[in-house]
Amino acid sequence: MKILFAASEVVPFMKTGGLADVAGSLPLAINKAGHDIRVVMPLYSGIKDEYKKSMTKLMDFNVDLGWRRQYAGILTLESDGVTHYFIDNEFYFNRYNIYSELDDGERFIFYQKALVMMLKKLDFKADIVHANDWHTGLVPLYIKDFAKGDDFYKEMKSVYTIHNLKYQGIFPGGILEDLAGLSRDYLTEDGVKFYDAVNFMKAGIVYSDTLTTVSKTYAEEIKSGYYGEGLNGIIRDHEYKLYGIVNGIDYDTYNPDTDPYIEENYNINKIHYKAHNKEALQKLYGLPVDKDIPLIGMVTRMVKMKGLDLVRHIFEELIQNDIQFILLGTGDKEYEDSFNYFQSKYPDKVRARIYFNEKESHLIYAGADMFLMPSLAEPCGISQLISLRYGTLPVVRETGGLKDTVIPYNESTGEGNGFTFKNFNAHDMLFTLKSALKLYDDEDEWLQIITNAMKSKNDWEKSSDEYLSIYKRLKLQWE
Repeated sequence: MKILFAASEVVPFMKTGGLADVAGSLPLAINKAGHDIRVVMPLYSGIKDEYKKSMTKLMDFNVDLGWRRQYAGILTLESDGVTHYFIDNEFYFNRYNIYSELDDGERFIFYQKALVMMLKKLDFKADIVHANDWHTGLVPLYIKDFAKGDDFYKEMKSVYTIHNLKYQGIFPGGILEDLAGLSRDYLTEDGVKFYDAVNFMKAGIVYSDTLTTVSKTYAEEIKSGYYGEGLNGIIRDHEYKLYGIVNGIDYDTYNPDTDPYIEENYNINKIHYKAHNKEALQKLYGLPVDKDIPLIGMVTRMVKMKGLDLVRHIFEELIQNDIQFILLGTGDKEYEDSFNYFQSKYPDKVRARIYFNEKESHLIYAGADMFLMPSLAEPCGISQLISLRYGTLPVVRETGGLKDTVIPYNESTGEGNGFTFKNFNAHDMLFTLKSALKLYDDEDEWLQIITNAMKSKNDWEKSSDEYLSIYKRLKLQWE
């Protein structure tokens, strides 16, 4: 099959969140299965020169946006056996930020229209175009609109994946006709209209041939008013084509047996070497070195959705236990200030590192005993998958992909790979943490849970097979 995978960010070229990890690793898995999958993203000025120097320019053409005729250059680079395309326009993509610009609507209309036009310019007649999140939400609509007057697009099918429903790409209604060049006939309640605005994510939901999201639980949650972010009604209208497929992680990048960022490599047969990483972590952050003190880690964006209000609420009670706590990440100032305060009050127990560092994050995944992830909402989550891979036991709230991937430990059967709580309640979380701390004192039982965690399979093999099944089913509709 021929597949074009469209995203706004892709590892290793540009990353702000989990979308980039998926766009970097899922196409690799599909490529290994023998399919011609190619990836497209904008050519941001922030992409490292080492990658830009290796790119080859293929062509350029013009894209009409209202009264403007904008240049679109197409560059290419092969990475890990997968062809990547980069759409160049300095007016739109030579920015300090890749998002949150005043003209984001126009910037990403240009990107979406250009990538759909690019298919014909390259004569790459994709069977499937797989679009992701709001930045590519208009792509399924453009394909259907272009197909009305051009047979090249007629048999092309689209898959649209919601990675996070919270961010939808909502812009003034006039943008549809004036810039996107799309008929006002699409500006309806059953189309792209969202109150008096245009909603790019809604376009992807409505006009895609298949709709997916990043876990089975999240696929159910977003049909409800609580999680639906105002789109639950339209999602229920299209639930006949909705599938939840949990994300995987790149097992080459996240592998405690080969990870160059950690102090000492280990695997399921050499779990005792994990303790050397704990010691290195304690030394790095200036905490007392003691293998017997349970160490709780967090690597997170410091925003409300990540459940930091729960942690703040019970932190004084939690820290009275004989534990250590490390947090790495940045975000809203109120949370940064709170954890800086906890660090100053408990200098022998708490470290708040208000920045992000890739190497340090790997050492936390390897060196901590528990990984706390009490999210208010979590479509899939990557961090709990990494912590399982490294044998650092996740403590999570049962929402989205956290519920699908973390199985609560059962003392009677010895089954389970972590600890979970159901309600978004600080004391439910505290009770779960205390239960985990009690089990930590039993060395044999704790080792059993670590073993269960490291046996969890969260690579892309199963998930990529599910995506391929969807692609094949869509393709068969035209054969």
